[in-house]
Parts: sequence; structure tokens; C-alpha cells
Amino acid sequence: MTQTPDTMSAVEIAEFGPPEGLKPCTRPTPEPGHGEVLLKVAAAGVNRPDVMQRSGNYPPPPGASDLPGLEIAGTVAALGPGVTDLAVGDAVCALVSGGGYAEYCSAPAALCLPVPAGFSMLQAAALPETFFTVWTNVFERAALKPGETLLVHGGSSGIGTAAIQMASRLGARVIATAGTPEKCTACEELGAEKAVNYKEADFVEAARAFGGGKGVNVILDMVGGDYTARNIQALARDGRLVNIAFLKGSKVTLDLMPVMLKRLTLTGSTLRPQSVERKGEIARALGERIWPLISSGDIKPVIHATFPLAQAADAHHLMESGRHIGKIVLIT
Repeated sequence: MTQTPDTMSAVEIAEFGPPEGLKPCTRPTPEPGHGEVLLKVAAAGVNRPDVMQRSGNYPPPPGASDLPGLEIAGTVAALGPGVTDLAVGDAVCALVSGGGYAEYCSAPAALCLPVPAGFSMLQAAALPETFFTVWTNVFERAALKPGETLLVHGGSSGIGTAAIQMASRLGARVIATAGTPEKCTACEELGAEKAVNYKEADFVEAARAFGGGKGVNVILDMVGGDYTARNIQALARDGRLVNIAFLKGSKVTLDLMPVMLKRLTLTGSTLRPQSVERKGEIARALGERIWPLISSGDIKPVIHATFPLAQAADAHHLMESGRHIGKIVLIT
């Protein structure tokens, strides 16, 4: 076991509200529990749930660190009891329930995946949260199959860029929405057959046409609000709508008759509160189905910008501006 310091640098939510509430701090270095490893963090991804937590709208689950940060990459610094499949010095990326904005972070060994061959820690840190989320929602809950059509809202986001690549590489046809010509071009370069500028065109009409006049089979939505009824219009018979966030609100008024007539499935999930066992199943599926595509270079994370850990507030300002394409990553 390598010697780890008693304290570490981190960024905490000193005050709920604007990004300026994120402050550098010194915290005790965590100790890995049973089935956990301690990682010396090299990089940490920034995600929309971090912004929600900083705003006071997404508290960590019981037992999780109050520090933000849901995905990290680094080297194993120490092993907790019961860990036999990892060794000190291993380079991994991991999904965590919090604590990523720090020099050290404990992670369940079951949620660690190897840094893909040829990948930097920076690239690896951009993988877990988005890839776990897309896999469980698009491929498990919505059961997207080869040859089916998928509409990805927010195609230029971290989630969107991952979903476009994963779905297209596994044989689905993808249409995406984005808010600028530059973002639409980025979606098409990643594998979307068509990208719709939602500020200039009706995505319902585009999705119906993309599905041969019948609509699309699956929609991945993080918008909610008035998009919900329009998504129902855009789905083909036996279509599946999966929600992972609600940027325009979670409370809507719906006519459910089309759901019944078209035999639609409305579903969704949040990743963070799920058990380590459930998330471990997702990790194994990613290792089997997606990691080979990443290692071969067929799938690559899109990284828009990096910031030093101490400048996490600047990273959050960028995320909230919506100017980014892909991921934002902190370097420790």
C-alpha cells in the first residue's frame, strides 16, 4: 500500500447558489471502505447534476460525500477490505456518488473500469457518468435495437455526444437536436444521420420524416416541459420515451390517449441513487459492449474544455452558458 497524505485539496460547495459558492478547501483524505478503492484523482468530469447539487436541488444520497463530482480517472492508491481484482497503481476511471472534486476519492471497485488503451486520464474522466447513463437508459430501459431509430435531444451535450456515438456504432440510426449550426454539424460528424436546429425547425416533423413518416422508435430527452407532448407526437407505434432530466420542468399536462393508441412506453431513471450492485451490472455491460469500441477508437469522448480543480466555478459558468460541445473536465 502506498502512503497517502492525511489531508487533501478539494473543492466544496461552501454556499448554495451561483458557481462562486464553489470554494477550494482542505479535507481529510478518505479511507476506502469494504469493496472500495482509494483513487489518486488525475481528472474529474463536470456534469449537470453537479450544477444541480451546487444550486441546492440535488442532495447527495445517504453516506455519499458532500463534495461534488460523479466521475473520475486516476490511479489506485489503496485497497479497501475485500478488493481482489484491482491493484495499487492500476489506472482506472470510476463512477462515484460524490467526492470527485478532490485529490483523492473513494470508489466502489465494481464501478471502476480500466483506462482504455491509448487514452489519457483526461479522456478517461469524461467517460463514466455519461456512458453509464446512456447505457442504462437507452439500451436497457428503452431497449434500443440495431436498425431502430433514436432521437437524441441535446445532441451536443456530454450525454448527447455519447448517445450518438454509442447508438450509431451499435447499429441504430440517429437523429439529434441542437441549438446552433456548429452544434448540429458536430452531431452529424459524431454519427447522427441528421441534426435539427430546434430554434429553426420543428423536431416533431423532422423525427416523423426520419422514421419514414411513422416517427422514431426511441427518444432520449433531458428537456421535459413542453417537449414531453411533442415527443409523444414524434414517436412511432411501440415507441419508447426515456427522460433523464427536466431542463424545462418535470410537471406537464398530457393527453394520454396517443400513449394508449400507439402503445408507447414512458420511462426514465436517475443513476446516482441506484445500488452499487445495479451500477456494477451496468459497468460490466459497458466493459463487454462499449469498452472494446472505445479502445479501438470507434468511440471517443468529446472534450470541450479543461480547468484546474481550483477553477471549478469557471467550469460551472461554462456549463451553464450552454456554449460547450461535449464534456468539461477538471484537472487535479
